[in-house]
Amino acid sequence: MSGISQYMPAPAKLSERQIKFAELLVYNEGRMSPAECAKQAGYESRPRQAASELRSPKRSPLVVKYIGELRAEVQEKYGVSFERHITELAKIRDDARAKGAWSAATNAEVARGKAAGLYVDQKLIMTGNIDNLSEQELEFKMKQILDDHKELINAVDVTPESTIEDKSQST
Repeated sequence: MSGISQYMPAPAKLSERQIKFAELLVYNEGRMSPAECAKQAGYESRPRQAASELRSPKRSPLVVKYIGELRAEVQEKYGVSFERHITELAKIRDDARAKGAWSAATNAEVARGKAAGLYVDQKLIMTGNIDNLSEQELEFKMKQILDDHKELINAVDVTPESTIEDKSQST
């Protein structure tokens, strides 16, 4: 039996420097570069190279796995979910209301409504110039718009009582 243990490798573990690198990388994401994290973790010579190797699944699978676990933990703790978001906005609203900051309270309540889908932001980008169209082109465009959106306006009668030509003939 003792001969078999000679051939079995010891269970792989992360070194202190690898753990420190992973933690610095995850907890300072966006504030420190991977090379800075490697240097601070103790990889003094060629920190950029070390950071690259430590983030490579082929070269450092345990480090990559640990980084993934840390990121999942951070996401669970600080991540945005609908329930957390709505609750936090409600707290902000209540705190603002208690302080008499009506504008802040209103803004927090509007933000809650937007998050819940009660408001729809709609922006239309218009191109072209209707001043350059003839009367016939304008009428054609208006009929085309009505046809394109008839499902939206089917409850409202939008057919004109008389056209421009009818009016000019009656005068």
